[in-house]
Amino acid sequence: MKTSRISGFYKLTPKERLKMVAEFADLSDDEVELIRKTAKIPLEVADGMIENVIGTFELPLGIATNFLIDGKDYLIPMVIEEPSVVAAASNGARIARVKGGFTTHYTGSIMIGQIQVITENPHSAKFEVLRHKDEIIAKANEIESSIIKLGGGCKDLNVRIVEGRKPMLIVDLLIDVKDAMGANFVNSVCEHVAPFIAKITGGRVLLRILSNLCIYRLAMAKAIFDKKAVGGEEVVEAIIDAYEFAKADVFRCATHNKGIMNGVCAVLIATGNDFRAVEAGAHAYSAMRGYKPLTHYEINEDGDLVGYIELPVSVGTVGGSIKANPLARICLKILGVKTAEELARVIAAVGLAQNFAALRALATEGIQRGHMELHARSLALSVGAKGEEVDKVVEIMIKEGKISMSRAKEILEELRAKT
Repeated sequence: MKTSRISGFYKLTPKERLKMVAEFADLSDDEVELIRKTAKIPLEVADGMIENVIGTFELPLGIATNFLIDGKDYLIPMVIEEPSVVAAASNGARIARVKGGFTTHYTGSIMIGQIQVITENPHSAKFEVLRHKDEIIAKANEIESSIIKLGGGCKDLNVRIVEGRKPMLIVDLLIDVKDAMGANFVNSVCEHVAPFIAKITGGRVLLRILSNLCIYRLAMAKAIFDKKAVGGEEVVEAIIDAYEFAKADVFRCATHNKGIMNGVCAVLIATGNDFRAVEAGAHAYSAMRGYKPLTHYEINEDGDLVGYIELPVSVGTVGGSIKANPLARICLKILGVKTAEELARVIAAVGLAQNFAALRALATEGIQRGHMELHARSLALSVGAKGEEVDKVVEIMIKEGKISMSRAKEILEELRAKT
């Protein structure tokens, strides 16, 4: 039986970790070699992804362990530069396992495509759109696409009058994008339908584009964090108090939600998805409720901490950038997800684990210690420390409380002078 519960994973060398991940995910020798060679995207591939390419830019690829989601074990690829994020996610998942891991829910793969109509008669235009609703939906589904063939496409529409400098009618097309993130498909549908809407309304169609606030594409997760594993009743109460701070204060809430997105975006980047789209949607979804935490915490009758998360997640397991980037495909293979729905569920669980671990750290010893130890290690490496020198430089800087590039260089020079 495969399990993501790997004790001491962080103590292994990158080579040893990669070997374990390869065994878990049945990676081929070629796939392992691609990661081992710093996993650069081939230049010709990168040149086809964005403009003015001169090379590729690398970030660390780590693996979060211990995740048990809906009864299935996962190893989670995460791409991020910030210290402590991968460790925190792994730790949060380890504690969640005590009471069965994470359970998740997904509301579906409906995206919103928006068509803006400028008109002097918005009420008349709204009437005509609703009167021709079936024709609009049929026209939207005329597009040649594999998404249509798989049963996706436009399923419904909403019509809204928005007051601005000029009266506006907004037609929101509700489009099922299946296993794609869906941006290109949704935009194509909007472009295709726009002339017909202009004709029946007599208005001027302006914008035809998707919305990243995908309120019909929500991913949710729940976990029970055992009070003993968390650290006792006092720690549970402290986490609730920390959560209430974010709920009551927008300045704290911004950082609370940012911490959630640390984990969410790290998985999105690893799997080749548009992390900016999900980030924008998550913060907008929070703002719909007066900018509140994306998570919720309470204490159950046993005194355990119960955590929930709910956020819009527009992701794909098929599509342009995912297909073009060989590392994204490998990361999806490591995850073992087969559908966009499964990926969205995993991402919700990661966001909850990340947030819980951050709150627990803040409510106990504080979060800075782990950050500074990793920062010190990064500085030691940047000044040229090798092997055992790295640990010695880090140890001295932490002990002194002086963590800087100049001090790391001085310590390294002193160590080498002695030898």
